[in-house]
Amino acid sequence: MPKSKKRGSNHQRGAGGQQRNVQPFSDEDASIETMSHCSGFSDPASFTEEGPEVDEEATQEDFEYKLKGFIDLTLDKSVKTRQAALEGLKNALTSKILYEFILERRMTLTDSIERCIKKGKSDEQAAAARLACLLCVQLGSGIESEEILKTLGPVLKKIICDGTASIQARQACATCLGVCCFIVTDDITELYSTMECLENIFTKSYQRETDTNGISSTHNTVLHINALLAWTLLLTICPVSEVKKKLEMHLHKLPNLLSCDDVNMRIAAGETLALLFELARETEADFFYEDMELLTQKLRALATDGNKHRAKVDKRKQRSAFRDVLRAVEERDFPTETIKFGPERMYIDCWVKKQTYDTFKEILGSGMQYHLQSNEFLRNVFELGPPVMLDAATLKTMKISRFERVCYHILCHLRLSCYIPFGN
Repeated sequence: MPKSKKRGSNHQRGAGGQQRNVQPFSDEDASIETMSHCSGFSDPASFTEEGPEVDEEATQEDFEYKLKGFIDLTLDKSVKTRQAALEGLKNALTSKILYEFILERRMTLTDSIERCIKKGKSDEQAAAARLACLLCVQLGSGIESEEILKTLGPVLKKIICDGTASIQARQACATCLGVCCFIVTDDITELYSTMECLENIFTKSYQRETDTNGISSTHNTVLHINALLAWTLLLTICPVSEVKKKLEMHLHKLPNLLSCDDVNMRIAAGETLALLFELARETEADFFYEDMELLTQKLRALATDGNKHRAKVDKRKQRSAFRDVLRAVEERDFPTETIKFGPERMYIDCWVKKQTYDTFKEILGSGMQYHLQSNEFLRNVFELGPPVMLDAATLKTMKISRFERVCYHILCHLRLSCYIPFGN
């Protein structure tokens, strides 16, 4: 993965323009005002809405003015106000490329995030961790992101390992640490240290065998899932020698998690196994797994599970996931998926690429397609080349009106509600 280390000195221009006076709010007024602004950033498509031409420069100034207000409000005394400001910034960063704006304010933003993670509770900590992810996604793999990780890394690790912190905060910090490390780490020692931190979390699930029927889930299970997925993402950028060590450590233990009574843990473990087998076969052409028969029996059982005690939605999700996992382990096959964004398309043709795509899709949500088109870092990760320049006429033909989007979502909902899978 290309990692440019140029600082971009031509962008260092200080605070950027004349600052407007921000009127002080009471706690209640600030919360209401902030939440109302945040709602304006909830839909990335709203930035490409059809309508009369507007002054783009004035619109951008107004947009940045609101963002500056959010940054100020991350220091507010009200917990609700700080959390709403963090969410507003997060929604804005998923919706637009704001490299210049962030670059000039990255130290202020990093300080605010660090303060919210250290002194906040649960939801606020989780929101701050998600925002930290997006800062690094926007800035890419340069020195600026390295400085963010250097500042926040120790704080994130402390929360992850703190048994008294909320599970919501710990799982968000685990994802944040893994993603930020994936984006910026050239230091192999830091990479291994981060992976060890995540291993110390999810391997606790290896030990929780309650009886011969499998592993019972606990309130920590969701944390273990996030740690496992973040660890798996980092494994994809490890040297071959380290990959071999990790295979020896985990390939015989991960199948135990297939018996967990949490469907999301079963799926996470299954997809991690598929990725491990893919990496193992790439490093050793004659790779042999001695417990293959027992493993494929487990996978086949999960791919055809008809347990009446499980929810239908969980069974459908599990069967779909494990059909693909079984094909990967048994037949070395992967069902290629096509991702369309604008006039371009990308093919997900291996488990490494799927793991990477799923991770960033989880972070960016509905903004994923926009970032695939415009975010240079993501385009480097997926080897898409420089962003495609489109003229105004082409962009106009690509716009979808709000009415058309609403109709599309209603149609999708009706199709899903009418879908009855065979055999249920």
